[in-house]
Amino acid sequence: MAVAYVHPHFAARLPPRPQAGARIPLVIVGAGPIGLAAAIDCAQHGLSVVLLDDDDTVSVGSRGLCYAKRSLEVLERLGAGEPVLRKGVTWNTGRVFHREREVYSFELLPEPGHAMPGMVNLQQYYLEQYLVDRAQQLPGIALCWKNRVEGIEPDGDGVLLRVNGPQGEYSLQADWVIAADGARSPLRKMLGLDAEGKVFNDRFLIADVSMHAQFPAERWFWFDPPFHPGQSVLLHRQADDIWRIDFQLGAGADPELERQPERVIPRIRAMLDHQGYHDVHFDLEWVSVYTFQCRRMRNFRSGRVLFAGDAAHQVSPFGARGANSGLQDVDNLAWKLALVLRGLAPESLLDSYDVERSAAADDNIDNSTRSTDFITPKTEAARRYREATLQLAVRHPFARALVNSGRLSTPTHLWDSPLNTPDAEPFGGVMRPGSPLADAPVELEGRADWLLRHTGGGFTLLLFTDRAEDLRETVLRLRELGEGPLAPRLIVLAEQPGQLEGVQVLHDVQHLAAERCDAREGTAYLIRPDQHVAARWRRVDAAGLRAALARASGH
Repeated sequence: MAVAYVHPHFAARLPPRPQAGARIPLVIVGAGPIGLAAAIDCAQHGLSVVLLDDDDTVSVGSRGLCYAKRSLEVLERLGAGEPVLRKGVTWNTGRVFHREREVYSFELLPEPGHAMPGMVNLQQYYLEQYLVDRAQQLPGIALCWKNRVEGIEPDGDGVLLRVNGPQGEYSLQADWVIAADGARSPLRKMLGLDAEGKVFNDRFLIADVSMHAQFPAERWFWFDPPFHPGQSVLLHRQADDIWRIDFQLGAGADPELERQPERVIPRIRAMLDHQGYHDVHFDLEWVSVYTFQCRRMRNFRSGRVLFAGDAAHQVSPFGARGANSGLQDVDNLAWKLALVLRGLAPESLLDSYDVERSAAADDNIDNSTRSTDFITPKTEAARRYREATLQLAVRHPFARALVNSGRLSTPTHLWDSPLNTPDAEPFGGVMRPGSPLADAPVELEGRADWLLRHTGGGFTLLLFTDRAEDLRETVLRLRELGEGPLAPRLIVLAEQPGQLEGVQVLHDVQHLAAERCDAREGTAYLIRPDQHVAARWRRVDAAGLRAALARASGH
């Protein structure tokens, strides 16, 4: 059997004392994956961060599990991607079953040329541990365990926190607060705010099971299987030979009864026996019974308090949209907050965080609600529709698009963002302003590399050219913008390998970067610090670049 995970326990500590009359620039509340990621991202942008958490360890149970390609790209930028990939279980294939037979399978990455896989499964406690390790490497982060926030209120142009720490109560004054304190968010309640949406009454049993079974590293979802008739079951492989199994129980299930081992073990045994694993021994690692909600706050910003992750929005677990959406919240928020705190952007830039991530939350909630309605039909008509759809999907591809076992997390395209500069010329493809930049294989000085590793953190101008005269013109235009902190870093993407003095040149070895960006000679893309496209041109000039930078930074 797998060796059980040993939870670390971190020493309690108080935040550093600011100088008399000064406030702490940024306090983050909640050291789950979203709070830790936010602290790391903000610190990498040069901010000093105090992170408060009322516990002294990482999460119990696997909880968050599936991390999608875009989240893996964010984690790599934060310096935590490598251990996640090394420890986690990579998968790209999902299979859907109805009763005894497979309905169809799907691939998450239908095209090659991406550094990251479609999905990695990893228990949440491992992700939190790796994020803690990374946070401890950064001098700008004060990790303060065993500090529980018990009160919060606006304080002029800042926030006043009342905290119960290892030596009793104290007050903390902050310029800004990020609330990453989970779905029940005490900070949200203290501020008298609420989340609106739909609560689902169906109950699900979730179990982490330690066993040596030969199921492949794939996502398997059963509708109405013989071993759990009338309900659904989901199976995922995790690290350390731990398997996540979800059993639908129905709205009338007693949660206290259903989480008892004498109820859980026969369900797992029936599943294994049906798959032919009669001799496989297993142990229960963690069991819970849950219901879920699809809802969000009306506004993710309340004065100087910014809400992220489950504190701002909640969805069902089908589709892995919870933690993945929260990591995209962080990706969107940190650079904007850094520009505001450094005096490089107006405070109104933070309103775009609410605009962009509220739209993303609505999309996630819509997808999650539709998944839940298909998985747990509420009427006889809905059940008949699902039955007919599953039967048709075995032979007819059109019906497979109607089967919904959880639309898996995808990157959010911010096409309606006020920070975008609309195209002035025709472009093909999906790399419109607001889209996350697609990765592509490149070479740097003869070494294999990836495009996204050279973007993020600040504004970047990608120039597609093999002509030295175009490059000289662009360098001159960039110099017209000055050497200020908002001036974009120039990266040249060339079809032929080469070197240009003072400029980073990436060889577009398979022409995929140009293909995905519909690039021609002289095409330029302005990329935001969160690796989203801000603007693009067939030929860029200083005025257009200056205007796009101003718009993307909230001016």
